[in-house]
Amino acid sequence: MKVFGFESWGIELSTRPEKSIGSDEDWQKATAALEQALKEKGLPYEVNEGDGAFYGPKIDIKLKDALKRTWQCATIQCDFALPKRFNLAYIDAEGKEQQPIMLHRVLLGSLERFIGALIENYKGKLPLWLAPTQIVIIPINEAVLAYAQKVKTACEDKGLRVNIDNRNETLNKKIRAAEVENIPYCFIVGQKEAEQDTVSIREKGSKDKYTSPLEYAFFIQELEKAVKQHK
Repeated sequence: MKVFGFESWGIELSTRPEKSIGSDEDWQKATAALEQALKEKGLPYEVNEGDGAFYGPKIDIKLKDALKRTWQCATIQCDFALPKRFNLAYIDAEGKEQQPIMLHRVLLGSLERFIGALIENYKGKLPLWLAPTQIVIIPINEAVLAYAQKVKTACEDKGLRVNIDNRNETLNKKIRAAEVENIPYCFIVGQKEAEQDTVSIREKGSKDKYTSPLEYAFFIQELEKAVKQHK
């Protein structure tokens, strides 16, 4: 969860609910296995009595969003009951038939719930590597559209997500739209940038813009490095 920027979460060991399947012996064995795994990893946890799945105990990882609300996301569930119920078996190295243990492993939980918590955690301002659109290219006029497309291609060749805003609007309105949409960077291109093979760069939240002192490809490479750190 740290990869996504979550700094606050909790771990719960959820035990056998009132309505469940499987023997007491299997439940005790499964619960002990999950608890031992948490202890070996040195992870703090709380016991959530009676909130396990009907087929086995589970480890729940619950995130806290920007409003300190709790959301269940990742989970690991130990299941002795269903393999027995479905009569599953495998042959071990000694040629003997053994019953497998099933693990239900969910990395993010409900995708919609996780994305909702993610957006709220960042208050809608996703970092560069997560932003749906990382760069918007704003051409000053139609005369530099071809150069804007060249910059876009250079960005896409580096794996960056980029759009061109070629609407018939003023520069300020286009910049304002990028701010509202929380796009990390604006690349503003005019005749001067096209002639010098550069871009004017405006970072979100900044009123200033600056021209990359080197070719625009240099700055794109820096963005590419920043994004790759999270892959």
